[in-house]
Amino acid sequence: QVQLVESGGGLVQPGGSLRLSCAASGSIFSINTMGWYRQAPGKQQRELAAVITSGGITSYADSVKGRFTISRDNAKNTVSLQMNNLRPEDTAVYYCNAEIRRSVPLRTDHYWGQGTQVTVSS
Repeated sequence: QVQLVESGGGLVQPGGSLRLSCAASGSIFSINTMGWYRQAPGKQQRELAAVITSGGITSYADSVKGRFTISRDNAKNTVSLQMNNLRPEDTAVYYCNAEIRRSVPLRTDHYWGQGTQVTVSS
């Protein structure tokens, strides 16, 4: 069994900062790509905010470039998202996603965290 646990969400004023963290645990052989998705209030689809490969290559949505930074610690199976200069339109539930090669059973799947709420408001 594999589990992703997220933390770090909360309420901040415009221009403030938050740092989200996600830790993977369970029957893990290795972790390939890890990323952060977000779903805004009233919107059905999740959008990709940032992604990072096992080799450290990153990619960002245009809406967060220059403000968000994704990083990972391969030894601890964690990924983080540093969010600076937050805007009201960043308000959403943020979900951690990881492509994980499991050891028991031997297979590769995508897993999701439970989601953490980020609210940017005065």
